[in-house]
Amino acid sequence: MVKPNIAAVIGALVADAAALGLHWLYDPTRIATIEVNNSLTFVPPDPNNYTDTKGFFAHANKKSGESSGYGELCLLMLKHIAKHGEFNRIDYQSEYSTYFGPGGAYIGYIDSPTRKTLQTLLPLKPADYPSRSGADDDQFAALATIPVLVAAHQGDVREALIEQVDSVVRITNNNEVAVAAAQCAAVVLFEVLKGASIDRALTESLPYAGSTLKPLLDEALKFNTLDSVGAAERFGSSCHVTEGLPVIFHIAQHAPDYRSAVEANIRASGDSCGRAIMLGAIMASYHTKNRRSDSAIPLAWMARYNKLVSAADACVQLEAE
Repeated sequence: MVKPNIAAVIGALVADAAALGLHWLYDPTRIATIEVNNSLTFVPPDPNNYTDTKGFFAHANKKSGESSGYGELCLLMLKHIAKHGEFNRIDYQSEYSTYFGPGGAYIGYIDSPTRKTLQTLLPLKPADYPSRSGADDDQFAALATIPVLVAAHQGDVREALIEQVDSVVRITNNNEVAVAAAQCAAVVLFEVLKGASIDRALTESLPYAGSTLKPLLDEALKFNTLDSVGAAERFGSSCHVTEGLPVIFHIAQHAPDYRSAVEANIRASGDSCGRAIMLGAIMASYHTKNRRSDSAIPLAWMARYNKLVSAADACVQLEAE
């Protein structure tokens, strides 16, 4: 059986890929009309779905099963730690610049935090990279590496993880709200992997959320039933963690399983891929650890994620560390 920490990483990557086809479509009503084989997951990117409605079609060069930039960032960190055995800031910044920079292997939309981070790093030699190379930006790149950091974390010392999250997030998002969101999300996954219920893990994370996010998360946890569209209407569905993290908390609290959570996230519209990384990690790890099903992540979904072999190979190395 897959270990819960590995399920967290694969769950994050698969959830991101599942949401790609309707990513940044800000119209829940339109989304509700779009189904492929009675599902909203792994819908092929199609500009017609974005016609005459609110949305941004960013993935014209991608196919069903590919990752958003968030998924690529998650996978990059996975390969980094698998290769080096631990996080090394300068090596990671160099790998980041090579992969996302001009002439790199990444093909896709470059968001604002990525663009500004590259503007800082590319003119410099690795020895001169600043530790805080990220943009003053609270968008979802801040959460993209968190499943890997938590999955690779050794021991039960929460504060050591929190310090590492701060260092890693500031590479792409040198912003206090972004750091607080990432630390809060990391604690949720950390507690789930230790055996906590999702409700307890969400509550345990609140002291790390900071003054901006905590009231929003408190409110999100007061929803009585799953209503991802309503939660997104209340908190927002764009790329900012102040909008997306409350929606993640809401879905994680109420969704009965991984599949339901991923589909509810897509229905919520907007930056579904940004939310998918942490939501997928939390739900996959929890249901794997508690053996609520034979496979928390549907096998058919894993098969459709087109970098599964690469991710699985890195996970094998990660387990061996």
